[in-house]
Amino acid sequence: MDNFDLKSTIRTVPDWPKPGIMFRDITTLIENPDAFRYCIERLKQEYQNKNITKIAGIESRGFIFGAALAHEMKLPLVLIRKKGKLPAATLAQEYQLEYGTDKIEIHKDAIMKGDNVLIIDDLIATGGTIEAACKLVEKLQGKVMGCAFVINLPELNGADKIKKYNPFHLIEFEGG
Repeated sequence: MDNFDLKSTIRTVPDWPKPGIMFRDITTLIENPDAFRYCIERLKQEYQNKNITKIAGIESRGFIFGAALAHEMKLPLVLIRKKGKLPAATLAQEYQLEYGTDKIEIHKDAIMKGDNVLIIDDLIATGGTIEAACKLVEKLQGKVMGCAFVINLPELNGADKIKKYNPFHLIEFEGG
């Protein structure tokens, strides 16, 4: 499976959600069992010997890959969600959007001191959400062991913003 053409399984939707954006739609990837299996196997291969104790998935598409990887690696899955979606006591982190700010949250008891956490999302663009997720893990005294993505959009420099967290991606698309 090393030569699997993952890019061909991802639909590109021009001008969505606004003009000029080339949206990379992973719904076609997850509808393809071979492509999805390839992603999880590659991520497991990358992280299985890195002393990861928890996997944190970012809402919502990070949940898809995070849950499958956590299952394969027999690790707990932690959810990082948009503001107001988690029912117990939370910790929030604000991050910059193109216009304004937003917040993500994590349950305060989801990460403990000494946890080695892999944070996963489907795509990294500008890096604001993943950077906020890393800060949440650190505020709870966990160690971010890495940040994993299926897709990197290198022109938007998000991976550069989080270099200290060892970003890893399966594929890149030019023309964010």
